[in-house]
Amino acid sequence: MLLAIDTSTGTSVAVVDLDGGILAETGTNDTMRHAELIGDGIRDVLARAGVRPAELSGVAAGMGPGPFTGLRVGIAAARAFALGIGRPVVPVVSHDAVAHAWYAAGGSGRLQVVTDARRRESAVTDYDGLDADGLPVRLAEPRLEPRDGVPAPRGIRLDAETVSAGSLGLVAELAHAAGRLPVAADEALYLRAPDVTPSAGKRVLR
Repeated sequence: MLLAIDTSTGTSVAVVDLDGGILAETGTNDTMRHAELIGDGIRDVLARAGVRPAELSGVAAGMGPGPFTGLRVGIAAARAFALGIGRPVVPVVSHDAVAHAWYAAGGSGRLQVVTDARRRESAVTDYDGLDADGLPVRLAEPRLEPRDGVPAPRGIRLDAETVSAGSLGLVAELAHAAGRLPVAADEALYLRAPDVTPSAGKRVLR
């Protein structure tokens, strides 16, 4: 059983179990208040699922793609919570959750997942169904495209305003059951450098 957190678009938190599916989930497409909402979201889903933190086997974290500020809130929350309960963090590509939910609902063929990356750009990932383990087949790594210049897909284009933490957690559970962890790198997929970088500092002359 996993706690799952994603803040690559809005804020979504869920408790999932491979056998029971999504036990509880809450979320919003608000892209400005991740830090204010995430603590209440964690408390809410644990209470609704009737799960104590010690019963969790890990925390699934959406690693993006997503804007720098929002994405790091969810990743930091997932790492802090996992550290507090002594369980591992399971990194998952956020677009994989969108693709999994679409295919699990009966979608088939090629799928292009598109989310807002700000600055008039979109984050784009292309998929081609589910593999034998039930995991989305990613045709290439997520990439940035001009918002008005995303290439036409060979299949269905899906513009996602939110990423379901429940679906994210199920991807992590399926990967664990198949012995395929990790399914993503433990580094956030920002796709671009942050606006602010550390300065080299000033030399002090004595």
